[in-house]
Amino acid sequence: MHFLITGHTGFKGSWLSLMLHERGHTISGIALEPEKGSLFEVANLSRIFEHDIRCDIRQLENMQRHIMEIKPDVVIHLAAQALVRTSYTNPLETFEINVMGTINLLKATQSLSNLCAQLIVTTDKVYKNNSKGIGYIESDSLGGSDPYSASKAMADIGAQGWIRSFTNAPTAIARAGNVIGGGDISADRLIPDLVRSFEEGLSPSLRFPNAIRPWQHVLDCLNGYLLLIDELIAGKGLGEWNFGPAEGEIRTVSEVASLAAEIWGVRTSWEKDSGTHPDETSFLLLNSDKARHLLGWREKLNFNESITWTMNWYKKVSNGANPFDQMILNLNEFEDKI
Repeated sequence: MHFLITGHTGFKGSWLSLMLHERGHTISGIALEPEKGSLFEVANLSRIFEHDIRCDIRQLENMQRHIMEIKPDVVIHLAAQALVRTSYTNPLETFEINVMGTINLLKATQSLSNLCAQLIVTTDKVYKNNSKGIGYIESDSLGGSDPYSASKAMADIGAQGWIRSFTNAPTAIARAGNVIGGGDISADRLIPDLVRSFEEGLSPSLRFPNAIRPWQHVLDCLNGYLLLIDELIAGKGLGEWNFGPAEGEIRTVSEVASLAAEIWGVRTSWEKDSGTHPDETSFLLLNSDKARHLLGWREKLNFNESITWTMNWYKKVSNGANPFDQMILNLNEFEDKI
């Protein structure tokens, strides 16, 4: 099948693109220019695309023109401004990209007569923080106390309203977050920050060491998305879906940092960042029972394996290994796991 991925030059989009390519699909992408030193760039992933297009998703007419040219069978919408701290410095852009970019995508794909399915990816941060200490389920209230979370909740609600109001190909919404894996270079994300500290021989500085997050390897998350796509193509799978690790697999930021340092082979302990930072949710967990029971989805990698695979990828590439080859090795090992 021919898949169109928006945001394919990003971290998640890069892994998804190669996963689909290795499974024998044709892939095209619409995104902004890749960030310098990004996984897309260092692994030279542009070579695997039928169409590798640069387009701002806020520009509806350009989106429509490119999508009609590509004529995909499946669309997966990943393009977003995905960083919480950036949303504080560029709030208008964050809302424009995440909200109107999503609506533009839904409008643009309406003209595709051959479209079999589309997936709108939001985030685990769309849920209204109720501090109840248990995993959010798909029917929980949405909300956001920072520009990023609010913009993604708005995109999620907007997509739901659009899907119910207009004729579209079978469309679902996937919510996941805190994915890890080799090749992420984003600023203010834990694993890339740890790697940079280890490479420079510095002690990592943690903003919120006791914060709990649903850490999950990117391949487990993406595998869930593709199972959901299969369900949509089969005439099922509509609605909203969580993809997150089991409750027993959640860990604090400090636990991730300590295990990452051990795997890297450094004794450098982390330090608490004493600076002033925007608020972030201290506890975040998704209840993914719906995907487990109805899709048969489950993680192939537990917490320790996810951190180990991730840190080994960075360590090998830091020591001169080819990034693309390391991606293929991870993908092959993942697909072989039962």
